[in-house]
Amino acid sequence: TVDSTSDARTVNNVMRHAYRVLTDDEKATMQAIKDKGLELHALIESVGINPEASRQAGVRSRGLLLTVYAVCALLAGIAGIILTSNQTAADANNTGLFIELDAILAVVIGGTSLAGGRYSLTGTLVGALVIQTLVTTVYTVGIPPIATMVFKAAVVTAVCLLQSPTTAAAFARWRRRRNTRTVAPVAGTAV
Repeated sequence: TVDSTSDARTVNNVMRHAYRVLTDDEKATMQAIKDKGLELHALIESVGINPEASRQAGVRSRGLLLTVYAVCALLAGIAGIILTSNQTAADANNTGLFIELDAILAVVIGGTSLAGGRYSLTGTLVGALVIQTLVTTVYTVGIPPIATMVFKAAVVTAVCLLQSPTTAAAFARWRRRRNTRTVAPVAGTAV
């Protein structure tokens, strides 16, 4: 499995090897960039969880939100250019049709709540890999490509059900019943 600790180890290994070549000033700059990246992550997450509390804590949540949206728009534009550069049909209007649903599905499979707040970039990457595995499997088995939407809809439904408070409460009741049940000894067996 991929987790944030392996990402941190990879970053630390790269930083350790880079330190051998760099001067002290360059080492300090690299450490500051690494720390700023972690701080930015925390700021974005705090604004996503509760923008008003972040604003009251001194974070310029409105400016940060606008910056995040601008960076996302820039990256979406680059992705659009890359996607349309591979267009081989005459109908450019359908390029990327329903691709936004794949993005939402990848984020939700990765563990991000639909209500907002906490997120995981590693989880989103795993979610994208799950979607691509699903699509590739459907194509390999020989199912028509239009049917992939049905499989994706089933995954969305399952994820939404698993994230719902009702399902969480039902699982909690089931676990309590299972744990409180005592198994009576069978007659004629030694205990």
